[in-house]
Amino acid sequence: MKSLEQIRFILVGTTHPGNIGAAARAMKTMGITQLHLVEPKIYPSAEATARASGADDVLHNAVVHNSLAEALAGCHYSFAMSARLRHLPMPIMNPREAVTKFEGFAEDTQIAIVFGREHSGLSNEELDQCQYLINIPANPDYSSLNLAAAVQVIAYEIKMSFQPTIHVGRVGETRETITNDDLSHLYEHFEQSLKEIGFLDPANPKNLMRRIRRLFNRADLDRNELQIMHGILRAAETKARK
Repeated sequence: MKSLEQIRFILVGTTHPGNIGAAARAMKTMGITQLHLVEPKIYPSAEATARASGADDVLHNAVVHNSLAEALAGCHYSFAMSARLRHLPMPIMNPREAVTKFEGFAEDTQIAIVFGREHSGLSNEELDQCQYLINIPANPDYSSLNLAAAVQVIAYEIKMSFQPTIHVGRVGETRETITNDDLSHLYEHFEQSLKEIGFLDPANPKNLMRRIRRLFNRADLDRNELQIMHGILRAAETKARK
């Protein structure tokens, strides 16, 4: 597989419209946009839109079907989500195992993740239309996840498989690295400043400078941070002279 667009989330018989909106929000946060609804009790709905919290495009493009068979049209594989481990002749796996299986599929594979009703899940007839069963290994003493939470769990696992990179910083922001010479100059400045403010006794330095070196070696300073440290030291020196 090569695209999140090849994965559709199918919600079957959803009773509360707010759960549809919350599921759409959970999907969009992980970059999944293909939402299909099978006989939702109330849809469209202002409550669904409110709970979507900005994932209006996922809701707007949702496809409503009269049956699960119709919603599965065009899919090569379907995975049913279930909180109950049923005695059915179908492979059962957790979300991470399921996503690992996705990775072995051909590039043009279309996959459906099927979620059941809030209180009763999927019927046996609906499960029979799926090839695999996904179970979230929650607390056995309290394993009830709401619909949006279940959607978020599997959506997160899919996202981590397809696009695990964490994007840090603002657009266009670059981090300028420093050299060993820059660090050496900083340590010299530290030693000079600490002597001037009376924190470092030249006659009895102990291991102070060695510990400072270790501290800043771990810190992995960039150019801006280096300049901040020099500025703090200069300010301390000026204060000490006054």
